[in-house]
Amino acid sequence: MRSSGAGGARPAARKDLGAERGNPVTMSAALLPKPQMRGLLARRMKFHLIGAFVVSMGSALLFKFAVAEPREKAYADFYRNYDPMKDFEAMKAAGVLESAPSKKCW
Repeated sequence: MRSSGAGGARPAARKDLGAERGNPVTMSAALLPKPQMRGLLARRMKFHLIGAFVVSMGSALLFKFAVAEPREKAYADFYRNYDPMKDFEAMKAAGVLESAPSKKCW
C-alpha cells in the first residue's frame, strides 16, 4: 500500500500485538518452543541405526524360518530314502548315461 504522494512514503510499521496488551512477549515467541540447535544429526542417526538394526534382524529371522529351515527339511526328507544305485540303474536303463550303456544295446 503506497501512498499516492511523490517520494514513496513508507507504510506505518506493524505494531506488536503483545505490546498493545501490555505484554512484552511477542505472540510468536509464546506459541513456538525454542528449536534444538545441537545434536540433530546424532539424534537422527541413532534413530535410523536402531531402526535399520531391527529391520535387518527381522528380515534375517524371516528368511531363516520361512526359507532356510523348510529347505533343509526338504533335503533331509529327500536323502533319508534316497538310493543312489537305484537312481543310477534307472538312468542307465533309460539310456541317459553314455559311459554305462543300457542292457538293451547288447
